[in-house]
Amino acid sequence: MSDEAAALIGRDRALSTLERALGRAAAAEPGFAVVTGGAGTGKTALLAALAARHTGPVHRAAGVSWETERAFGVAGQLVRGLGSPSGIPDVAARIAALADPDPDAGDARRPGTVAGEPGRDDPIAAGNPGEDGPATLLLVDDAQWADEESLRALVSAVRYHSTARLLVVAATRTTDRDVLRQATTTVVHLPALDVREVADLAAAHGIVLSRAMAEQLARHTSGVPAHVVELLTEVPADTWRRFDPHLPAPAAVVRRVAAARERCSAQARRLIDAAAVLGQGAAVRDVALLAGLGDGPGGLLDVADEACASGLVRTGPRGLTELGPADPMVRAAVLATLGHAAAAELRTRAAELVDDPVQQTRLLVAATPVPDAALADRLDALAADHAEEGAWGVAASLLSDAGRLTEDRLVRERRMTRAVDALIGAGDALGAGALVPEVEGLRETPLRNAVLGYLAVVRGRPAEAQARLDRAWRLVNSDREPGVAAVIAQRYVLHCLCRCHAEDLVTWADRAIALAGEHDPTTVEAAAIRGLGLAGTGRGDEAAAAYSELADLVPSGAQWQRIVMGRGWLGLGRDALDDARTDLELGVPTTVLGGSTRVSLWARGWLARTQFLTGEWDEALRTVHAAQDVLDRSGIAVTGPLLHWSAVAVHALRGEWDAVEAMMQRVDAGPRDYEIMQVPSYLAHALVAEVKADPAGVLRALRPLTKPWARSSVDDEPGRWPWADMYAHALVAAGRVDEADTFLLPHEQRAAERGPASARARLRAARGRIAAARGDLGAARTALGEALELLEGLPLRYDRARTEFVHGQVLRRAGKRKEADEAFTAAREVFAALGAVTYVERCDRETKAGGVRAPRTERDPGELTPQEQAVSRLVAQGMTNREVAAELYLSTKTVQFHLTRVYGKLGVRSRSELAARLGGTE
Repeated sequence: MSDEAAALIGRDRALSTLERALGRAAAAEPGFAVVTGGAGTGKTALLAALAARHTGPVHRAAGVSWETERAFGVAGQLVRGLGSPSGIPDVAARIAALADPDPDAGDARRPGTVAGEPGRDDPIAAGNPGEDGPATLLLVDDAQWADEESLRALVSAVRYHSTARLLVVAATRTTDRDVLRQATTTVVHLPALDVREVADLAAAHGIVLSRAMAEQLARHTSGVPAHVVELLTEVPADTWRRFDPHLPAPAAVVRRVAAARERCSAQARRLIDAAAVLGQGAAVRDVALLAGLGDGPGGLLDVADEACASGLVRTGPRGLTELGPADPMVRAAVLATLGHAAAAELRTRAAELVDDPVQQTRLLVAATPVPDAALADRLDALAADHAEEGAWGVAASLLSDAGRLTEDRLVRERRMTRAVDALIGAGDALGAGALVPEVEGLRETPLRNAVLGYLAVVRGRPAEAQARLDRAWRLVNSDREPGVAAVIAQRYVLHCLCRCHAEDLVTWADRAIALAGEHDPTTVEAAAIRGLGLAGTGRGDEAAAAYSELADLVPSGAQWQRIVMGRGWLGLGRDALDDARTDLELGVPTTVLGGSTRVSLWARGWLARTQFLTGEWDEALRTVHAAQDVLDRSGIAVTGPLLHWSAVAVHALRGEWDAVEAMMQRVDAGPRDYEIMQVPSYLAHALVAEVKADPAGVLRALRPLTKPWARSSVDDEPGRWPWADMYAHALVAAGRVDEADTFLLPHEQRAAERGPASARARLRAARGRIAAARGDLGAARTALGEALELLEGLPLRYDRARTEFVHGQVLRRAGKRKEADEAFTAAREVFAALGAVTYVERCDRETKAGGVRAPRTERDPGELTPQEQAVSRLVAQGMTNREVAAELYLSTKTVQFHLTRVYGKLGVRSRSELAARLGGTE
């Protein structure tokens, strides 16, 4: 990436805005644009890029702080030989002349001007709009220091020379000067770079950042591009690969802060130093005590005012009750100015003032340059407490600090390994992945392999996870290390969940519970997932009872999140949709009570599915979109396809094909991925094909689920993955009725034994279609009637509409046109309410093809019947006879019959002629 491109990261919109202003100026609409942003936000780079892209004249000037009182100093940089002008109108005219070097080109008079103003008898005022060409660009950098006279002259040049092809662009840190506020025609504010833009800027400098590291850098620099680049240049490259490094301030910032601090009184300096040690949001009382100022108001307010005026500290959202450094870089710069010894002494004293145990230990860690076994043990114990509460990010940071302070190699490596494990639990699979080389370099232990296996699970890599966990289990001695063995067993539970291996899941969960003991967090986590394994082996009632008992034992906290997520997952598969929605919504948050990002993403995925089934499609899309940033930030790939499956369904049924294409890139999975990734991917592809009336596409998408692996992984729990009915419908549409019958039987038997009503309803609808294809209308009507009865009372709006649609197709083919029309009308009403335009159109085609509402007696002999119109329209769209038959639920012979009659009536001889004929008449 070029230097110019790197400098414009996050500034594309600003550049486009200025280029549009230039375009207007070229059309004789002069403008005054102001670019605002703090120091280092890229104002100068933006002006340079604008100048580089502009093909017309460019004139540059810049203000400096010591020339603010020099009249026309900036104007003199723009206009050569300005000399001693007579006043602002004279300078304005000479500035406007830069846009029109030919003063004799046009009429100078401009209505509304007064004597002494530019424009009165001034041939330059009109510019030269008669000639095409680029505008003249005037760039004024650091306009906050420009002299007042120059700014007024620039404003007058734009205001009173209204057809000059001229654009003035002034870059300034503030807009507190009246002349800038009053004259501006375009305002461009340069915001802080976001996390993605910071990562892109780092990549442009050859440094790849994890999401967590990019977030830390963006937070530390406040997203100021210049500071980001300075740190990327000054900090050693290996810093960016570490976990939670302490970032310094750039050298230029340290110098600026040191100078500002030195200008303060001794008391203000002590207050600034104390605020830097305690950090943002510290109580003013603690800051004052640490600074040796006492906690009374006398004198403190004056010192606080002086410190705030320096720009190095600021009050918090609660006003004078909180005081902290102006930003993270200022804090780092103040600490650097203090020096290590003075900073350590202040931190040690500060640890005695604060009440929060985490803050206490972190202050002591920062003051301790050498190993300290006692402090390391204290950190370890504190990390364990926070891990139990679900505060995995805090636990990871504490364990990392504990490892640094540990001299014993084995203990140090164990703490490092646990830190990575906690990092994965915090939802930062990307950050944990960046540490894999470091972890792999540690001595091989069962825990190390378990952690790497855990990471492989959340990254969606089943083969690697299996190998890592198998190795860990072979190495562990469960008698000597039952806790480690329990952790390994729990990782197997997650692995089996993602493989959809229900029996193995229960086995490993029981093993983890036996090893960990009754009250261990590992026991609760294993039990929270065990219920899903029970349901997958046909023991749904036992699973529901187990969740109720578990919820009573763990009424709140991070582990409770796992329980309600699992219970909601179970409830969805048992048609308890209202309870499932409540539980899954409770399983989403991770900020208030603590919790796991991975569990939250599972909850969001199944919540979106619940909302899709109940017809809350807009809510489903909001659920998916809200989770996307979490998914991208965490790198927990294993949850992606499930999450986006529902979004694909909504967009496809609504005919939003661009959105479908974008979502399909996120839902795609392959045979090397986990089954829990593959299945929703296959279902999403199948639904898109079904919406497009492409039975061959449905069969292709679902064919992997007919393989032996799926029988034990996907079909054990009827209704969890609704694919069998789709496959059977597609087989019938493809003319493979006997195959559909054979395929459907075992699914019907399993659903009859333990399937929920919704699963039985879907399969009965497919059975009805098979019966209809064989000409057994009675059996077809019975099966479809049973399907609708099973759905009665369930809030499954989409399933009911889909079943009514199939019912209508069967009735129409049997000649029951009035009843078919009623079924299509019922389906259409629901589809229309959902915004499912694709099926609304299909309902309309079916109704029209049935001809119930067509005035037959008035039809001309050469006019196409509704059925013929439907057939010919689909053929003209490029469908084959078989595809038309599947779409309209006709036999291929019937389609050919109608097509032959259409050819005769319209006088065409081929499908291409038919397409041309219909294309010309529609």
